[in-house]
Amino acid sequence: MKNNRNFKNELILFGNLKVMVCCALLVAISIVCGKLLAFNIGTVLRFSLENMPIILASVAFGPLIGGVTAVVADLIGCLIVGYEINPIVTIGAFCIGLISGAVYRLFGKASGKVKTVLAVLSAHLVGSVIVKTFGLAKFYEMPFEILLLWRALNYLIIGALEIIIIHHLLKSRSVVGQLERIKQNRGQK
Repeated sequence: MKNNRNFKNELILFGNLKVMVCCALLVAISIVCGKLLAFNIGTVLRFSLENMPIILASVAFGPLIGGVTAVVADLIGCLIVGYEINPIVTIGAFCIGLISGAVYRLFGKASGKVKTVLAVLSAHLVGSVIVKTFGLAKFYEMPFEILLLWRALNYLIIGALEIIIIHHLLKSRSVVGQLERIKQNRGQK
């Protein structure tokens, strides 16, 4: 019953203009971090914090909104920079948004740090390391196992940085207060 209520509340947030604007801002931050401020290592490894805003959207507004935010960021980012859109990588991005918010909510009674660690690591394990690696291996015709090892190491480092940043953002009363104000649906019909 509680899960049904959470899902309904999350669907209501889709129509909230403040949430849409905040997610659009997080999409823009993701694109800047992932496409413009990234450190590329070869053709398939990229060191960036592009998933941090996606995970923040998912934790703040729910897994479905996080997943949609991730897809929009991936598609627009590819179009802006000129990357060819890889549907499997886009599915991986969706998984990052969906899983991070779902895991964060699943461990609702755990401490904020534990929830953040589990949300970030599980999202990267499934979305970044498994799904996106599979998509990149197929697209670039590279051996999956070798690429998997390099990307696992890459996302272990990136995940640690994202955990620290997201945890500190979510510890801030002012940030959490603003996110709660954004979620309020006052004045909208």
